[in-house]
Amino acid sequence: MQSRRIGDTQVSAIGLGEMPMSLRSRPPEQQSIDTIHAALDAGVTFIDTADAYSRDGGDFGHGESLVARALASYGGDTSNVLVATKGGHTREADGEWSLNGSPDYLRQACDASLKRLGVDAIGLYQFHRPDPRVDWADSVGAIRDLLDAGKIRYAGVSNADPDQIRLSNEILGGRLVSVQNQFSPAFRSSEPELALCAELDIAFLPWSPFGGISKAGDLGSRFAPFAKVGEARGVSPQQVCLAWMLAKAPVVIPIPGSSRPETIRDSAAAVHLSLTAEEIAELDAA
Repeated sequence: MQSRRIGDTQVSAIGLGEMPMSLRSRPPEQQSIDTIHAALDAGVTFIDTADAYSRDGGDFGHGESLVARALASYGGDTSNVLVATKGGHTREADGEWSLNGSPDYLRQACDASLKRLGVDAIGLYQFHRPDPRVDWADSVGAIRDLLDAGKIRYAGVSNADPDQIRLSNEILGGRLVSVQNQFSPAFRSSEPELALCAELDIAFLPWSPFGGISKAGDLGSRFAPFAKVGEARGVSPQQVCLAWMLAKAPVVIPIPGSSRPETIRDSAAAVHLSLTAEEIAELDAA
């Protein structure tokens, strides 16, 4: 496994997105734990989750608790695994998504996440999504306070635009280490944020790199060049997609979601696929 950097910590160049293991369509828990263990076996040392990854409000925090159980039951050393979680998204009783970016809520959410993860300090804590009712600076200010208090080791933001990224880094005193935005062959509007992260040397974490849970399997049929390169190289279109993202900039660390051991093993192998300039140009144009 190759590594890349979040803050001053080296992590696997491919992470694991836990979200599919917690929504209503989630698999049996043992399958999810097997998936996380398969990721660890493959050298993955970066796991992304969030308190809102759950079926509904009554199931809130499922993803964090699942990750904690999987790490505790793993037979190997997990001391080098960086777990990222997020706060600021909420779930209603009926499963609808909502937002709460207030500083008081974020402080409470962080304390609850600490308990679910069973740690003294969260590895990477990210403000999940802008709340239009709360000033962005106030929300990120709460993340700064958590960082200063030692409750989190690293601070990040998610679903942010370039102005918000710059403001966040300023509020955090230059300590912003990650930006987690949607990015995939189907969703490329985060290119400016990726470029800014490369300029500022901040990790860029593409979420839904295959286009979403329901569309991940047919990436090759939706974007033929990825299938073409994959066929020529003897790998999956999904592996090509991750290799394409890794080639974008050294700060890119994709976090493909997975709920089966075989899919995360395939994703982790993308670090061994080096694309040519011609292949990258063809994929860029897809």
